[in-house]
Amino acid sequence: MSGRLADLGVDVAHLTICGDRPADLLAQLRFLAADGVDLIVTTGGLGPTADDLTVATVAEFAGLPLRQDPQIRQTIDTVIRTWRQVPADATLPDALVAAIDKQALVPVGARAIPPTGTAPGVAVPAADGRPAVLVLPGPPHELQAMWPTAVRTDAVVEAISGRVIGEQRTIRAYGLSEPDLAVTLREADDAVPGLADVEVTTCMRGGELEIVSRFDGTASATYDALADLLIARHGDKVFSTDASTIDDLLVSRLNGRTVATAESCTGGMVAARLTDRAGSSAYLLGGVVSYSNEVKTGVLGVPAELIAELGAVSEPVAAAMAEGARRVTGADIAVSTTGIAGPDGARPGKPVGTVCFGVAVAGRETVTVTRLFPGDRDSVRRLATTAAFHLLAAAL
Repeated sequence: MSGRLADLGVDVAHLTICGDRPADLLAQLRFLAADGVDLIVTTGGLGPTADDLTVATVAEFAGLPLRQDPQIRQTIDTVIRTWRQVPADATLPDALVAAIDKQALVPVGARAIPPTGTAPGVAVPAADGRPAVLVLPGPPHELQAMWPTAVRTDAVVEAISGRVIGEQRTIRAYGLSEPDLAVTLREADDAVPGLADVEVTTCMRGGELEIVSRFDGTASATYDALADLLIARHGDKVFSTDASTIDDLLVSRLNGRTVATAESCTGGMVAARLTDRAGSSAYLLGGVVSYSNEVKTGVLGVPAELIAELGAVSEPVAAAMAEGARRVTGADIAVSTTGIAGPDGARPGKPVGTVCFGVAVAGRETVTVTRLFPGDRDSVRRLATTAAFHLLAAAL
């Protein structure tokens, strides 16, 4: 929602989370209203159970009585009957009727938004110095489906009218720290005239640094100068200047070639991330989760004496795993991971967080690298998965 609102030129001032208790909900609404916002958007709490109190609480906040919307009630009734395959002339159980009646309650003067699940949304217009309130369902698929209709309601249109729809650009870097970026941004304060017209926010996510800039059309030249400076200082670490993700780049660089994985410490996470995209069957041939040494040797063909001499967490073993994955699947390129995700398993010279990678490409010498990742087991595995994507993309 923050991204969608930003696309409409709306500055999101607060993101808050609170429990399904009327006092807590009211306190949040009153706090936001006191801050002078024009629009409050809520999600969740629209279901039929006793703890779903958002609509009733918003009505209390707005000082509006609740009434049943006959048209919305009929819509919910139809949805329920369709889902449960109940004929239109059959009587629904009393509990179900009560649930439908509850979900069809709408504050007087508000507009009900037809449900995309069973829960309708509500748009309450601003009045008496109170901001407009847009009430949406919590399940993401329902909220996302309802969003286009919700933002076209009169209450929302009036609340956000006059906003300037600006531009947003995203640069992504890998291996660049936020402190190093901060030094460059301080330099940009002097080197780039008018930088105050460009809002820059940064976020470290999965080992990647996301640099998001927002500005209106008059500051395009300023942004271009900033981007040039970032690339001049950190071009070796910038992998995307058009918001493309490493997943996007990897798939585009495969360009008809096939890929396979051999994973130990990541347990199939690299292969799973490759299959997150529709159409992945065109390039992913398969993967081997070789968690045990026996599978490394028996399936991937890693020499047992290599593991005995160097240990499973070593670059030669990572190379043999990647080569084995390419050989058994017939893929054009393969990546391997073998490491110590923790919390136990550290060895002399190999602390928790140590991960060795191998990238085998047809017709080339296999590349290996060792990285040390911070954090707990989950963090190490996620960071290693991202690193594997970057190694594949670089090799391609």
